[in-house]
Amino acid sequence: MSEFDKREEGFEKKFALDEEQKFRAEARRNRLLGLWAAEKLGISGEAAAAYAKEVVAADFEEAGDGDVLRKIMADFAAGNLAITEQAIRAKMSELIAVAAAEVKAGK
Repeated sequence: MSEFDKREEGFEKKFALDEEQKFRAEARRNRLLGLWAAEKLGISGEAAAAYAKEVVAADFEEAGDGDVLRKIMADFAAGNLAITEQAIRAKMSELIAVAAAEVKAGK
């Protein structure tokens, strides 16, 4: 195997690892977001964990964060909570940093 082939293989492995970590971090962020939203909605215990799973599942509807954001906003509206889209997006940004750190730490 030539040096070029070795480097190419190394880049491909790094890309695959980065994409896997990104996927895991987004799923963890969505779970944490679901737990945060559940708390705001007055949901606790097993019901909060189930709600967090619903939020994670919502992310598989389409690419990007729009599907998760719409679910949370709709649930907040149904619960008569006046939390803005900007506040939810800010929480998503905060939690992606936490989730990425946890994934890198192997948690």
